[in-house]
Amino acid sequence: MNLTISGHHLELTPAIREYVQGKLERIKRHFDHVIDIAVILTVDKLPEKEKRQKAEINLRLRGKDIHVESIAEDLYAAIDLLVDKLDRQVIKYKTRVQDHQHQAIKHIPDTAASAAAHAP
Repeated sequence: MNLTISGHHLELTPAIREYVQGKLERIKRHFDHVIDIAVILTVDKLPEKEKRQKAEINLRLRGKDIHVESIAEDLYAAIDLLVDKLDRQVIKYKTRVQDHQHQAIKHIPDTAASAAAHAP
């Protein structure tokens, strides 16, 4: 898994980098087939003072790309909100993939399966 953390109008400190990596451990614990993660942290220069810290993430999985973003007054709060949203989407994707893999077995009629087993 490749992890890229970048800042826009923001200097990335080791504390922020470790905080993001620690939060992303939760995603890896739920789903370990992650190919690539790109995190972009931004400070927007808006006229109003509230909601100016933005965190975005692009997560590449096999067969799907997930993009999540969150905005908050504090960068750490934006990261927390981002990881919560991402965690929900990854769990949703994981259950969808697992349900899809087992769906074909559920819908096989019993008569066709038994006839195929007894065919010479």
